[in-house]
Amino acid sequence: MITLHYYPSNASFTPHVLLHEIGAPFALQLVDRTQQAQKSPAYLRLNPNGTIPVLVDGDLVLYETAAICLHLVDTHPAAGLAPALGTPERAHFYKWLVWLTNTLQATLIHYFYPDRMVDAGDAAAAAQVKAHAQAKVGQCLEQIDAQLARHGGPWLLGETYSAVDPYAFMLCRWTRGFSARPAREHAHIAPFLARVAARPAVQRAVAAEQLPQPLY
Repeated sequence: MITLHYYPSNASFTPHVLLHEIGAPFALQLVDRTQQAQKSPAYLRLNPNGTIPVLVDGDLVLYETAAICLHLVDTHPAAGLAPALGTPERAHFYKWLVWLTNTLQATLIHYFYPDRMVDAGDAAAAAQVKAHAQAKVGQCLEQIDAQLARHGGPWLLGETYSAVDPYAFMLCRWTRGFSARPAREHAHIAPFLARVAARPAVQRAVAAEQLPQPLY
């Protein structure tokens, strides 16, 4: 039995969606961030970084959202959530997955936690980090919008839905509180978000995590 250690609306959302997409039996284990459970000794034995999510699959304990996504698509190939190995399409799948986690997600973390990047108590510096991060995220959203416009297909890679789509949805959703041009205000991202949100697997994950409306 697969167990996903999660917290609602965190980076665990994408693996949660993928588990519904592949149809494998799994259990959810809440990591209560309101009680700092991600910093508890028991959780740190699973993930010494104290971040969410962690996936436990038999004897395998795996952290880092992108790594968990790759494990799920590779161990459940029949679900068709990644292009075939060795193809140019697979290479672009890797590119977008790495970009989402390493560029967009990393910048969003700076937006939400700017105090981590400055000296303790330096509110002015934290505000500057937050502002620069929001501007950089805006550029990233324009890149996603341009990608969708370029190929004209319904999904990030084109005609075929893949694991990068719920990942992009999750990160775009995190911009819903932006003061300027959240993801939903981009011409091609807006219908993309609606398509992802309509998928039954996404709806099941949203319901299980009791995510509030508006969703994005």
